[in-house]
Amino acid sequence: MSRLSAILLLATSAVYASVTPAHESHTENKPPGNRWYHEDDHPVHALFKRGPVGDGIIYPATGTPEWSAGFPPATADTTMLPQAWVDALNAAALAGKIPDIPQSTSTNGLDPVYPTGYDPMSATVCSSTAKCVTAGDVWDAPPGVIALSFDDGPLPASDQLYQFLANHSEHVTHFFIGTNILLYPEEFKIAFETNQDDIAVHTWTHPYMTTKSNIEILAELGWTMELIHNSTGGRIPRYWRPPYGDSDMRVRAVAKEVFGLTTVIWNQDTDDWTLSEPVPLTTPEKIQQQMTQWLTGSKTPGLVILEHELSDLSVKSFIDAYPMMVSNGWTRLSLAQLDASAYQNAWNSTSQVIPAKVGDLAVKPPARPSTTAKPMATTAKKPTSSSAPSSGKPTSTKKPLGNQKSGATHFSVASLALTGITAAIVAAAVGTIMA
Repeated sequence: MSRLSAILLLATSAVYASVTPAHESHTENKPPGNRWYHEDDHPVHALFKRGPVGDGIIYPATGTPEWSAGFPPATADTTMLPQAWVDALNAAALAGKIPDIPQSTSTNGLDPVYPTGYDPMSATVCSSTAKCVTAGDVWDAPPGVIALSFDDGPLPASDQLYQFLANHSEHVTHFFIGTNILLYPEEFKIAFETNQDDIAVHTWTHPYMTTKSNIEILAELGWTMELIHNSTGGRIPRYWRPPYGDSDMRVRAVAKEVFGLTTVIWNQDTDDWTLSEPVPLTTPEKIQQQMTQWLTGSKTPGLVILEHELSDLSVKSFIDAYPMMVSNGWTRLSLAQLDASAYQNAWNSTSQVIPAKVGDLAVKPPARPSTTAKPMATTAKKPTSSSAPSSGKPTSTKKPLGNQKSGATHFSVASLALTGITAAIVAAAVGTIMA
């Protein structure tokens, strides 16, 4: 090795030692567990994780005692409801916006029954349990579209589903039960923060909603919305699905007039929720036969299949059917992305949030920038209907804040420094040799 080469090698080593940051010891890193994702305290999150955008208000961290404080732990308590919700309900009733329909009754978990003289298929009652369809409810997807959603989470079985969705870059809508969010906050965070899925309402305790009084309906919806609002950076859900699909004109009106919620039902049902019951109403084989029939058949109307993240078996039913969704050219969309925005005050789980309280019916999502490209669907084939929705999520146009710089800027500064130091040392080395 020449004298010049040796000096240059030493100089280069010295330069890199001076500009390369020291790494922390790896001896304290947690051993790999059985989860598919990095824990929140893993160093990689500091480099690559882009958390969901919030409304600028600091909420207690999801899963902490401060976060769950003030929420009823079991029943949907009606004695401590925010007065604003109660006032809004009373005002809507006084204005004639809440139909005076009697509560139904359910015996031993059977379908609810109305008092004599009230036809569930009439325009007055229009019970969705009886398959009465009313304008404004979501039953179908546009032609060629399968609207992906899951009920009853978050639960331990959700982990397998969330891993599968992430692996296949799919987004879905989770109709969450309020008390389950309290019980499984980590699963909630994976769905919203990690997978950036859409969150919707499935009530606080999963009752037959037509059996409830107006104030009980208020509590079932309101507490769930408030918890989701506080756990998603201030987002207000736009959609709710009644447990068992049980709603009517009175229940719909409370949801819409007080909370601005749109009711979602379904047009196909696999009964997958019974797979983990003592006496199942179906089998995995029967569900696959149904899925094959629906996914290889007509694409008009599009599909809204009732599916659950309730058990490993129900999750597996979706996973087994997923390849047919792809191979048969279905446009796969999160249900909440079918029309307008997923939330009342934000477009989706990563976009800008307009600060608002639950029950603020005047709130709207922020305006879409004119330069924002239309969302792209995760699909093998676009729907042919002119009513087909835009798919995917809007492109972010946010610029780095104050003291943030792009990676390219940081690299340029380091490169200039490295180039300058190296040049100086090389010049000195050449001078020494020439001397």
